[in-house]
Amino acid sequence: MKKYISIDEYYKNGMNFKKHKNKQLVRNISILVCISILFISLYTIFNWGIDNYKIKKINKDIKDNTILSNNNDLGELINPPKDKNSNYYYYVKMPFYQVDFSNLLTKNNDTVAFIHINNTLVNYPVVKASDNNYYLKHSFDKKQNKAGWIFMDYRNSIDELSDNTVIYGHRRLDGTMFGTLKNILLPSWQNNKDNYVIFLSTLKENYLFQIFSIYTIKIEDYYITTNFNGVNEKQKWIDTMKERNTASINTEVNINDKILTLSTCYGNSSKRLVVHAKLIKKQKNTNM
Repeated sequence: MKKYISIDEYYKNGMNFKKHKNKQLVRNISILVCISILFISLYTIFNWGIDNYKIKKINKDIKDNTILSNNNDLGELINPPKDKNSNYYYYVKMPFYQVDFSNLLTKNNDTVAFIHINNTLVNYPVVKASDNNYYLKHSFDKKQNKAGWIFMDYRNSIDELSDNTVIYGHRRLDGTMFGTLKNILLPSWQNNKDNYVIFLSTLKENYLFQIFSIYTIKIEDYYITTNFNGVNEKQKWIDTMKERNTASINTEVNINDKILTLSTCYGNSSKRLVVHAKLIKKQKNTNM
């Protein structure tokens, strides 16, 4: 005998079927989204690995073909303090790092310097482009690479140092580029007096800088000011950078000093890790 259902039951069954169908659709979409996220993540990890492999290969070639030597010549002392007990006189006794740029220039004619920092993996040629974007996504061989390279602010001149010479680099998780610059925040690094120097060699000069400020800060442009309009503006900037310092150092800095600033990402990339140093001695690079 044919079974009849009421209109209410008919619509109720229809609604239940529709709900079931909607749940199934939502479940299928969720599965597709998860699979998509998985493939995107795997693709990102794969590309990250490829970029790292290429950077390590470039680094090995640089290490194997770059002549890096110490030069014990005292050089020209820059703005020496009157206080003979100042740490300045301890650091100026350190030898220069001297670099033969011949091979580096054949590989990249944007090469302007070479930077070295004790007890980090920062030991790289420094490049300079016509803007501050190119080497965020290009490596030393000028090929696209998200690891980028260590580069100097395009506003700076390497022939005549600016008031503040700024060098940037990505903070890579594998320690390349400025990845190990975070070491300077560690007590073990800061407790070693010999670490508070930055060696910078250019095509014309070898420089030694003494660190005077280390800190992290939200993204801003003030600390990367390259030149100042008058002594008052520069003094205010110096005072601000010293006030930000979180390390147990008290280095004298004044308006006559040339400054070197290093900048890299910190944390979730909304902050910057910053290092400031002042020039304490220089000499001609006789390798060029």
